[in-house]
Amino acid sequence: MQLYNKLSAKERAVMLEEAGTERLTLSFYQYAQIGNPQLFRDHLFLTWNPMEVLGRIYVAYEGINAQLSVPAPRFEEFKAHLDQVPFLKDIRLNIAVEQDLKSFLKLKVKVRDKIVADGLNDSTFDVTQKGQHLNAEGFNDMLSNPNTICVDMRNHYESEIGHFKGAVTPDVDTFRDSLPIIEKDLEDLKEEKNLLMYCTGGIRCEKASAYFKHKGFKNVYQLEGGIIEYTRQVKDNDLENKFVGKNFVFDERRCERITDDVVAHCHQCGALGDTHVNCANEACHLLFIQCESCQGKMQTCCSDACNEIIQLPLEEQKVLRKGAHNSNKIFKKGRSEILKYKNQ
Repeated sequence: MQLYNKLSAKERAVMLEEAGTERLTLSFYQYAQIGNPQLFRDHLFLTWNPMEVLGRIYVAYEGINAQLSVPAPRFEEFKAHLDQVPFLKDIRLNIAVEQDLKSFLKLKVKVRDKIVADGLNDSTFDVTQKGQHLNAEGFNDMLSNPNTICVDMRNHYESEIGHFKGAVTPDVDTFRDSLPIIEKDLEDLKEEKNLLMYCTGGIRCEKASAYFKHKGFKNVYQLEGGIIEYTRQVKDNDLENKFVGKNFVFDERRCERITDDVVAHCHQCGALGDTHVNCANEACHLLFIQCESCQGKMQTCCSDACNEIIQLPLEEQKVLRKGAHNSNKIFKKGRSEILKYKNQ
């Protein structure tokens, strides 16, 4: 019984190109009590693999977080399967703003301790006691209220390329970092201000809304469906778009263009730019923002040292990588001493 992928990402990319079948990139999440995450994980893989579903799915005792790509002709079949799972019936699916045939190249269904790592160890915290959901129109109204503090629950490299006007964008590397920082910064305002939160698809700010309610915040709101659903509603209902720039996404696309505004800068020269790249040196692979000029000059590398390494024959590069582990700077995306403009 096959419970894991057997094809490499490169092999899958070729197959997708040759098949030419239209695919839908989408995401969904649900907090729920799952008694046996491993059994549920195996069930999902065995059902979705024959449908040629690809993506990254996390399952835990607290629920499911899924980002995936489905062949368009099999979307109804996929949706019918979701509806067979009691806590996923009629689940909202966040359809990507921009579609890409190769947004995902493998089906990865993994069991995790939590679907959103929060660093919390509090048995009295109930993640289902969430704040009030707002649609795009309600979010715009709340955002315009002078008694509202809007907080971006994403990480620094996400909010750097796009965010809501007037939002607080904490300079954090992870979601777990943001919770104590925001709580401390807003401690004196927990009873009088409206705390309005948003993230990419809703999963992080839903947990955050429950957390801040647990910590005594009185008026807690979140953008339902996150930036992805907000963008759809704004377009469908001809609403004012209060988001500027790009929405960072966690697949091969890396972002969705929401508006033409460029609000970020190249990490190497400081010119306007909002294109994330991974350093071409496989031993580095640092994610950072690089303008077209620097991409050409540096050959998509983050430093002269990495640029020199990629000039070497592939076998020599492999020898240099042998036995070495990628630096921790990779996981602190956009943070490295070599990124001169980022560190100014």
